[in-house]
Amino acid sequence: MPRPSKAAGSVALVTGANRGIGLAFVRELAARGAKKVYAGVREPGALADEFAGLPAEVVPLDVTDPAAGGAAADACQDVNLLVNNAGLFTNTRLVLTSDPDAARREMEVNYFGVLNMTRAFAPVLGANRGGYIVNVLSVAGAFPAPFMGGYSPAKAAALFLSSITRSELADQGTEVIALIVGSVDTRMAAHVRGRKEDPRDIVRAGLDALDRGEHVTDTDFMAVDARARYARDPVRYERGMTKLLKATVMETGR
Repeated sequence: MPRPSKAAGSVALVTGANRGIGLAFVRELAARGAKKVYAGVREPGALADEFAGLPAEVVPLDVTDPAAGGAAADACQDVNLLVNNAGLFTNTRLVLTSDPDAARREMEVNYFGVLNMTRAFAPVLGANRGGYIVNVLSVAGAFPAPFMGGYSPAKAAALFLSSITRSELADQGTEVIALIVGSVDTRMAAHVRGRKEDPRDIVRAGLDALDRGEHVTDTDFMAVDARARYARDPVRYERGMTKLLKATVMETGR
């Protein structure tokens, strides 16, 4: 007998919902029978018809602002599924960089943004029978990725945060899943060559894993393959990452 979808009948809030994986979440949640999806968007005035025909309600939201997260939680008291998707990748190095503030901005969005939203919505989820948190992370946060500057450590911090959140909210029945995502066909990965996954496939894999009760899941081939190769020989993999970094710097100058 098919496992019932946790998205069915849910009221979700998705951060960074206006494009890429975030927009795919809004569409897939609707397809799985979500009652309502709050679409967290930093600049609502820039929207076109992204949510046409969907059970979506736009919520102005900057995840780096704790007050904005609190205001969203106050306005969306019926949420039982939080998707922390908003992300930032500055495509610059961490130490030898011409933009020393880039790593701080990446940490603000990719780590503190997730923490802000989790803190704001934890009481809401608890009041709604526990609910679910989905953190959209990266294979770059599962092991060091030197060609991804401050993005890699920020996503690693969010992976640890996911586990800590699961423990802290266990008594209220909140389930937490971390999605380890590889290369996806989004604006953030426009510079990446080679195979890139459809965002909708990433979302389907993530929601299926949520239905199975998984804590951490690899959503695509690149995530599975990279994590396996790193586990087999971390030193060799790191050397390969160093070569990739050098090639990237030579090509882009960053």
